[in-house]
Amino acid sequence: MLVHEGATRSIGTDLRLGCTLAAVAGAVNVAGFLAVGYYTANMTGNLSALAVGVGDGGMVSVLSCAGVLAAFVTGGCIAAVLVGMGRRHGLPAVHATSIALEGALLIALGILSRVLPAWMEAGGLGYGLGFLMGLQNATVTHISGARVRTTHMTGMLTDLAMELGQWLLDPGAARVRERLRLHGAIIACFVLGGVMGAAGYRGCGVRVLVFMGFGLVALALPGLWRAMRR
Repeated sequence: MLVHEGATRSIGTDLRLGCTLAAVAGAVNVAGFLAVGYYTANMTGNLSALAVGVGDGGMVSVLSCAGVLAAFVTGGCIAAVLVGMGRRHGLPAVHATSIALEGALLIALGILSRVLPAWMEAGGLGYGLGFLMGLQNATVTHISGARVRTTHMTGMLTDLAMELGQWLLDPGAARVRERLRLHGAIIACFVLGGVMGAAGYRGCGVRVLVFMGFGLVALALPGLWRAMRR
């Protein structure tokens, strides 16, 4: 799932990767909201909240939203740098490395948030999760050739609507049916991940991030193992 890129990927590979990471993104988004009060994967909402804060003069809201936005952009930038450096130096499995890094940082964030002072916990958790969602979304967008996005459900819903229109025009087109299945499954998995994230947070608090992190590391291990064998 984390080895082949762009046109070399099958729809089934994109489906498995997209569904898995969309579920993680949904869980992180909901757990982050329950912990800090805003969605760390929803940059459209954070931009709107920033605009409202500017209009109302709420500097705390403005700074919080600006920090999450900056963290998300930084995460995406780091993902692009990792991929670029990996290609320049001929390093294999750069995408698997990015996902393993996300998993390791998610584990660290889940552990550190338990020991940080209360006044640092909300900011550290919010900005940290925003960074990781940017890292994940950029990695998946790059490896799939922009066919899959796991944190940006507005875009996925738009793609689903467009494919529905194409299906109404040509119900027999196999490619349209495949992409309908891909987009619909990713959206459903994002919602399912959110439900599981809410249940996990209510059951064990921010420690749920540790379990998600181990899951991401496990997802990346086959790609890393193949790279080491080469």
